Amino acid sequence: MSTAARLAGFGAVAVVVFAVALLVGKAAGPVGAGEPAPTHDTHAGAPDVPGDGDHRVHVTPASGAGQPGGLQTARDGYALRLADDRAEAGPAVPVRFTITGPDGEPVTSYDVQHEKQLHLIAVRRDLTGFQHVHPVLRGDTWTTELALTPGSWRIFADFKATGAAALTLGTDLAVDGDFRAATPRGERRTSEVDGYRVTLDGDLSAGADAQLALSVSKDGEPVTDLEPYLGAYGHLVALRAGDLAYLHVHPDGEPGDGTTEPGPEVVFHTTVPSDGTYHLYLDFKHDGVVRTATFTIGAGGTAHGADGAVGHEGDEHGESSGHTH
Repeated sequence: MSTAARLAGFGAVAVVVFAVALLVGKAAGPVGAGEPAPTHDTHAGAPDVPGDGDHRVHVTPASGAGQPGGLQTARDGYALRLADDRAEAGPAVPVRFTITGPDGEPVTSYDVQHEKQLHLIAVRRDLTGFQHVHPVLRGDTWTTELALTPGSWRIFADFKATGAAALTLGTDLAVDGDFRAATPRGERRTSEVDGYRVTLDGDLSAGADAQLALSVSKDGEPVTDLEPYLGAYGHLVALRAGDLAYLHVHPDGEPGDGTTEPGPEVVFHTTVPSDGTYHLYLDFKHDGVVRTATFTIGAGGTAHGADGAVGHEGDEHGESSGHTH
């Protein structure tokens, strides 16, 4: 058979294969067809799950098609864009960024969620640094200052553009300087910060609603006069070890509802997407100061480390974990 004849025969076969594949693809439908749409981060504006009237907040950490929150820099046409993805270490490092919309232009209209238009969470990837701040929108650019140590930081923007679904987007910020990653330690259910002791009771289970009760005391006495912060008596962020998948949850009830007590216990409900280790950060306000307590617990009986020690080696928060602002 001549070369021309062989090529002609090959082309005919390719056309037939392509046609069959096209028919199969149309019959199967788009990827994900028939699967339920993911729910969104309740903190960022999705409706509460109807319940028994106890105002519980149930959160499924989805902020993308099948993806937990914060893993994507862009989604649904929206993108988080840092003005500079590198910075020098310092106690007040200026950080500027924009959120661009489906038209490619910066978004300037946002819905207020939990008293703010946008929540920015900054976490060093070895989990030795955590900050929760609320940038200011000047024109089309968000601006804030962060206390940054050398290393790789993950920046999360939690927001709801007006007329759009709530989103949590994430991106990395490299901070120059000498860096030595901290060694992860084991499960931690007690945190001490500025003389306060916070204990965590409850367990996580992948795909199931979990109740976490965090109790605050000071000098051995229960704190019964916690102050509202962002419309609640506590504010909890959870990050999955490894990829830093993001959950943002809020507690049962709210200040002034006639049933929710201002401490010592703050109760949260959440659902984690998988087994593994989760790092939790509780913001609470007392005597006019917001403090952060940190915890590490496992889902599915899993937690990094086996010695039961707290914190991280080299963690600047250490046993006095957390920060004040």
